[in-house]
Amino acid sequence: MSVQKILIVRVSSLGDVVHNMPVIADILRRHPAAQIDWLVEESFIELVQLVHGVRRAIPFSLRRWRKRLFSLDNWREIGAFRRALAAEKYDLVIDCQGLIKTAWVASWARGPLTGLANRTDGAGFEWPVRFFYDRRVPIAPRTHVVERTRQLVAAALGEPAPQPTDDIDFGIDTRQAALALSALGLNLPVPYVVFVHATSRADKQWPEAAWIELGQALVRRGVSLVLPWGSDSERETSERLAREFGAAAVVPPKLSLPAVVGLIDGAAATVGVDTGLVHIAAALKRPTVELYNFATAWRTGGYWSPNVVNLGTAGQPPTLQQVKAALAGFGLL
Repeated sequence: MSVQKILIVRVSSLGDVVHNMPVIADILRRHPAAQIDWLVEESFIELVQLVHGVRRAIPFSLRRWRKRLFSLDNWREIGAFRRALAAEKYDLVIDCQGLIKTAWVASWARGPLTGLANRTDGAGFEWPVRFFYDRRVPIAPRTHVVERTRQLVAAALGEPAPQPTDDIDFGIDTRQAALALSALGLNLPVPYVVFVHATSRADKQWPEAAWIELGQALVRRGVSLVLPWGSDSERETSERLAREFGAAAVVPPKLSLPAVVGLIDGAAATVGVDTGLVHIAAALKRPTVELYNFATAWRTGGYWSPNVVNLGTAGQPPTLQQVKAALAGFGLL
């Protein structure tokens, strides 16, 4: 199938946006002249702009629009967005998310619309989307989220499904990310390990006592710790943990996503729970220890690099000794 212009629709969440990135490189391998736009929630625009091969990151503002349903200006903005989206003619529109909201907005674009035909284990899908799509692609239920999207996009292009053993390229521009971090003027002691303790779900967290013991062991080996945060409660936790490590710990200001990428790319390792920042570390193929309290590593964990270690499952959360052993494998303990 010869294509010139493609619109990818994957609006959220952070981890899912990261896991969607390899399809851009997949497309360009077979269609090097393709012009690829990506419709994404506005809070993730700067991250998508780091992906090589994305011509235009189009901000989708549903979260903000929902808060202003009775505002006339809000509806004017929605109308202007819809007209702007329809102004471009695409050879192919692919909804990679499979939700009513994404299928609906994808249908505003001009071009044949392809989407998922079914739910896969643990992934979001809403069956009414079938009424929006011109073509529906079935995916085997037990499929990793990265492979689900790669298979969907390959089928939309009329090409064979990629293999998990194929090269997986997230295409993140680390040079631009490093510049974003450098612009902040942070004095980061090297080597440092990034601790990602924060998650939106309490049942995904790792005990603070384990973070403290792990951090103290790293500090004794001359390693510093950086504890990023995204909300006031997360900042409080970062500061509370940092006090246990003294001068060896850094709690940075709230970072943009490009700066976070730069921070993680410059780290000796990242240790964290199942959340977006850890998936960024895995996407960068940097030394990463992913901590799982559920049997979901098969679905979201990094498998494309020996630098990514997934620990824990349902009923068997990762132990401190397992994490220390993983870091020892990276030469840090």
